Amino acid sequence: MKKLLLGTFLACGIVVVAKPAFAHHSFAAEYDASKPVTLHGKLTKLSWVNPHGWIYVEVKSEDGTSTNWAVEFGGPNALLRRGLHETDFPLGTELTVNGYLAKNGKKIINGTSVKLADGRSLFTGSVGTGAPGDPGDSQ
Repeated sequence: MKKLLLGTFLACGIVVVAKPAFAHHSFAAEYDASKPVTLHGKLTKLSWVNPHGWIYVEVKSEDGTSTNWAVEFGGPNALLRRGLHETDFPLGTELTVNGYLAKNGKKIINGTSVKLADGRSLFTGSVGTGAPGDPGDSQ
């Protein structure tokens, strides 16, 4: 009986400790679902790291000024499972990114899809964050 009780206690403890790591962070905590955005620009930097991949895009406005945007993607392992590779993003390539603006007003978006120069359109977001269109969303 003591072994069963100890095992149950340990299992509950593992679940409690693992839950925050699994949850990571919520889309709604950082991004505004009511502010979708589409960026067209040139890839200037790629950071293919955990827990999220990032790309940086130089967007030119109609008046000729440039703005650099940071775009958060899902993690590299999730992107690889979807068929994306680091080599799909050569620096200087033109691309289109869809996503949602950061709530803090900085030039940061949560990228949900990217259209590459070869015409491929791929899902790039994190699953299970609650972002609109999230395939892990149960709604």
